[in-house]
Amino acid sequence: MQAPFKITIIGGGNLGTAIAEGLLTSGFVTPNNLCITKRNIDTLKLFQQKGVTILSDNAQAVQWADYIIFAIKPFQMHDVLQQLQPHLLPNKHVLISVATGVWIKDIQEVIGNQFALFRAMPNTAIAIQQSLTCISSYNASVQQTAFVTDLFNKLGKTVFIEEKLMDAATVLGACGTAYAMRYIRANIQGGIEIGFSASVASLIAAQTVKGAAELLLQNNTHPEQEIDKVTTPKGCTIAGLNEMEHQGFSSSLIKGIVTSYKKILDDM
Repeated sequence: MQAPFKITIIGGGNLGTAIAEGLLTSGFVTPNNLCITKRNIDTLKLFQQKGVTILSDNAQAVQWADYIIFAIKPFQMHDVLQQLQPHLLPNKHVLISVATGVWIKDIQEVIGNQFALFRAMPNTAIAIQQSLTCISSYNASVQQTAFVTDLFNKLGKTVFIEEKLMDAATVLGACGTAYAMRYIRANIQGGIEIGFSASVASLIAAQTVKGAAELLLQNNTHPEQEIDKVTTPKGCTIAGLNEMEHQGFSSSLIKGIVTSYKKILDDM
């Protein structure tokens, strides 16, 4: 179903354009109902050719829109909101921030607390419409919540969480991409050592991880249930798993996640 509302994306950088591309590709929004802003609009010519409205004036873009996605750097948020505050209307505009580390209260300090607000944290897989996006909201109606959920579901999968868990979600859902990549890299290295070329080992490792994740998502099972299916008595799988555990595989991963989380808290 296409979005019946007009959407403006403030910020035509990597994240903003990835969101725009995903919404257009999925058919969630038509080009004539989408606007992207950037200071240098020359870099957005491909979107302009598709019929998307491209503007360098944020205020003009906001007045045109119903839903406004802020895809800008965290340090830019305060100044951009101050600039736009006179043009924002609580009975018209719904605000969605994907700026890392910007809390709902930070936005309210600039524009007040009358608005329906969403804070969303996607990960880098949003570029291929496979993001896991964590969402929190304030003062949002059922219709607005359904709309925003549908929007980010076009870009992957979504989960609503309490805002106080956003830092933890950053570690598990965003840093987690790097953790998964490091596991895949190690898998490739092991594959080369046992005889595969780098390209073949890379394909096997990446597709195997993708398949393992899909088993959990589609079957709604626990990892141990899927592990049990491939571990036979005295088999090679359990021998490898036990050696990994003896070397601290699970404990080191858990410690890494906790260390990343503590780093966020320490920097606040």
